[in-house]
Amino acid sequence: MAGGKGVALIVGAGSGLSASLARALAKDGYRIALAARSTDKLAALCDETGATAFTCDASDADDVARLFEAVDRLAGELEVVVFNASARARGALVDLDPAEVEKTLRVSAFAGFLVGQQAARRMIPRGEGAILFTGASASVKGYAGSAPFAMGKFALRGLAQSMARELAPKGVHVGHFVIDGGIRSERRPADPHRPDALLDPDAIAASYLHVLKQPRSAWSWEVELRPWVETF
Repeated sequence: MAGGKGVALIVGAGSGLSASLARALAKDGYRIALAARSTDKLAALCDETGATAFTCDASDADDVARLFEAVDRLAGELEVVVFNASARARGALVDLDPAEVEKTLRVSAFAGFLVGQQAARRMIPRGEGAILFTGASASVKGYAGSAPFAMGKFALRGLAQSMARELAPKGVHVGHFVIDGGIRSERRPADPHRPDALLDPDAIAASYLHVLKQPRSAWSWEVELRPWVETF
């Protein structure tokens, strides 16, 4: 789809990849909407990108419905929705707290369904739009001590694949991004001895924009991104 005039909503916004996505989308001409449990942390990014911030618990159906109703009131059609929220519970399988596992699944997967459903309801009637999901290494391989995260990310990938097959014939581009490696950030700076070991969030954002601009005769539904030094 052609970018430039409508609204791009990022759910699960913060200072990392989502901030790079907001900057890239704003530079490309989109009006930015950001959603997070707490919007206090988004003030500087809103100032920089002209974004509007909304408080939302993406795992709560009523909250998500209210979010989309509020975004509907912004000027411009909703053209892009990025689901970037996730949660994780770590630990040995026998020691995991079931309540924490349930929370991880609600935030990482069920919230993706809620957001994707609301986005699809708005895009299908127009026959255009894009819904993008942020995955992880755990989307395709489970690690010891991280079963809940793998469960959530596997489920999100299945959701994205099903949505892509259902919605592509209706003109809605669904994409899933497997971020296979650590992302550089202020909390996780690059090692000067291995400067390419972490993914650059701005480079990841550039790949999202590339997918957004794909002609629909050759849409990708999934892209894997990893540093060139990362082992497979």
